[in-house]
Order: sequence, then C-alpha cells, then structure tokens
Amino acid sequence: MSELRVVGRHAATILVGQLAVMAFGVADTVIAGRYSDSALAALSVGSALYVSVFVGLMGIVQALLPVWAEMLGARQHEAVGRALRQSLYLCGLISLLGMAALLFPGPLLRWAEVPELMRGEVQRYLAVLAFAFVPALLFRLYSTFNQSLGKPRLVTWLQVAALFVKIPLSIWWVAGGLGVKPMGAVGCAWATLVVNYVLLILAVAMLRKQPMYRPYALWRRMEAPDWRQLRGFARLGLPGGLAYLVEVTSFTLMALFIARLGTVATASHQIAASVAAILYMMPLSMGVACSARVSFWLGAGRPDYARRVVLMGLRLTALIGLALGAIISIAGQLLASWYSSTPEIVSQAAALLVWVAFYHVADAIQALCAFLLRCYRITIAPLALYGVLLWGLGLYGGYQAAYLGMAGWPATRSAATFWMASTVAMGLVAACLLGLLWHAMRRAARHAPASFQAETA
Repeated sequence: MSELRVVGRHAATILVGQLAVMAFGVADTVIAGRYSDSALAALSVGSALYVSVFVGLMGIVQALLPVWAEMLGARQHEAVGRALRQSLYLCGLISLLGMAALLFPGPLLRWAEVPELMRGEVQRYLAVLAFAFVPALLFRLYSTFNQSLGKPRLVTWLQVAALFVKIPLSIWWVAGGLGVKPMGAVGCAWATLVVNYVLLILAVAMLRKQPMYRPYALWRRMEAPDWRQLRGFARLGLPGGLAYLVEVTSFTLMALFIARLGTVATASHQIAASVAAILYMMPLSMGVACSARVSFWLGAGRPDYARRVVLMGLRLTALIGLALGAIISIAGQLLASWYSSTPEIVSQAAALLVWVAFYHVADAIQALCAFLLRCYRITIAPLALYGVLLWGLGLYGGYQAAYLGMAGWPATRSAATFWMASTVAMGLVAACLLGLLWHAMRRAARHAPASFQAETA
C-alpha cells in the first residue's frame, strides 16, 4: 500500500473521530445558545478554561506518540506495552494537576476580569468537569496508543457512538424536563462527565478483548517506575505539552479578555472559536497520521521514507487548508446563523469568521510542522516560538490594541482586533517551524545508519 493511502486512510479515520469529539462542543454551543445568551457566554468562558487545562496537559501524553511508533518501527513490541504501563505514572501526576486547576479557577477568573454575574455558573461548570478530567485523560492515552500503531478505527467508532449519548443528555440537562431542573451550561458539563466514563470503560474492555493488542503484552503486572524512561518521557512530553498549552491558551485566553466587552462580543467570539476548532481537526488528523508514519520509518532506520511522508503531508495540508479557508470566508453569515438567532451576535460572528479563514491556513501548516518536529525530537524551539509570537505578538498585541491603543491608534475595543493579531502571529510561527523542519530532515539524513547511507550512495 502506498504511503499516500496509508496516511490518507489513517488521517481520515482520525478526522471522523475528532469531528465527533468536536461535535460535543459544537452541540453544547448550539444548545446553550438556543437556551439563553447568558448560558452561551458562561459556556464560552468555562470551555476556554477547560480546554486550556485539558489540552495543555493532554499534550504531554500526545507527545509520546513518536516514542511508541519508533518502537513499532524497530519491532520492539513488548517494549511498547511496557512503555504504555510506565506512562500511567505520568498520567497520575497530570490528573492531580488538572483537577486542582479546574476546582479552583477563582484567581484566574478575577485576573481576567470576567463579569461577576458570569463567575458562579462558570465555576459550577468547571467543578463538574474536574471529575470528568481523569477518564478523559486516560481515554486520550488509549487514543494516542492506537494512533501510534496506525490503527485508530476502534477509537473513532467509540467517539462517534458517544455523540449519540452526549447530545440528548445535554439537551435534557441544559433545558430541564422529566423531573430535572434546568441547569444551563452546567448541564453540558454533566453530560460530558457521563460520556467520558462510558468511553473509558469501553476502551478498557477493548484492550482486554481485541486480538490486535496481544503482541504488546499490555496486561502484565505493573512494573515499578522506570525513572530513566520517565525522564525521557518528560524531556519529550513536557516541552510538547507546554507548547500545546501556549498555543491553546493564546487562542482560548481571548475568550477571557473578550468577556470584558459583554455578552454579545463573548457569544460571537465563541461561535468563531468553535468554527476554528472544527477546522483545526484537519491538520490535527494529518499531524497524527504523518507523525506516526514518520516515526515508524525513523525507527526502522529509513529517513528517506520519513522525508517523503513529511513532504506529502505538507502539500496535502496546505491544499486542504486553503480550500477550507475559502469556504469559511464565503459562508460566514450562514454558519453564524446556525449557532444563534440573535441578529447582532450573528453579524459580529460572521465578521470574525473572515479572520478565522486566514488564521486557519497558517494554523494548519504550523500544526503539522509541530507534530513532525516531535518525531525528530525538536520541542524546545517550537515552545520558544509559541511563547514569543503567540503570547507576545498575538495575545498581548491584541490586548494592547483592543484595550489600550497602539502606535498612536486608539483602543478598538473589538474582538476582531484579537483575531487579527493572532492571525499575524500564527503566520510567523508557521514560517519559522517550516524552516526548523527542513533543517531537521537534512540532519536526520546526515546521521542515518551506515547501512542506509551505503544503500543510497
């Protein structure tokens, strides 16, 4: 089977599953928006905080995908199982950090100056999600493991099936009925908690019963912590997780700053953010599929095959990103009307979606590059670039222009200013990461095994 078919099938399967997961958030946004504008605004702030915590910490686990894929390429099957068991120690620490952040969000809400009337519902929303964090993280571990094996189909089926549980529960608990009082945005959180535990139980059942997992000897007795391997995980996972955190918070913290502009601005930003998050599923899927394949070939000692996958992935991602950006810029008004029936919110959201289209093209390229750079064990430089450009130029620059004014221009007090600054910053990140990736491929070719160099001489 050609690399294009392998990567394409892998990416398409992941994309279906990720779209199902994103449909959880989209459904919550639509359900809360139809219930009340205040519920939509609370969901916007609460989900921004939750995503910041979850994605940042989940990134540590996701960054381990190249480790398992390389072991698979080197035919070290039982070592894959042992590494997976060791990663559970890492998950234990991550779970404690995530729950603490979600249970005590007060200081961050005050720092961001989220309106007092909104804080109570946001805190109740996050308190429920704190107890949904552990099953969500463990299911992500299962998902990443399957992706490293190039077999994401079981994960996708579970994610799609969960959607049919999540949506009815959210509708029921947000608006109330059948003896349940209306809970607003908090009802979405309770539905998420139930779905996460169902997914985790099914994932454990799959690991025990599916023959495809037998070569990895997963159910052997848990070993004591292997500090050497855990330090290796940390060297790869922590910078990768922090890079995820900076990238996501540069995006989600906009919601907290925009909340100062009122309910209409917050709700319109939530619509734009929801669309941008859906679009991100394409480069995410390509990144996972390509990185699993690149790491496999690097583990097998074939950097030339890895290079082919990198170039193919870049071409496909750029082409699809441009097409999606064009569609969003044209259909912005229609998309916004699906989320809200309030004319002012629809109008502001449609204007933001034009910026989302440009943002997505740059985001798609940089996301794929970030995944592939982890295959070459390059994590610190992307983290530094994210911090300087996404936080510095994108988030701080947007805040400065929106609330304080910049270079003689008065403060715009507009959500569009944040999106404009973030788009410029993301474009610069994409250009820098492309350069790093090109350098990494050339270095890998120079340090290829002697047998490979003789083959290609």
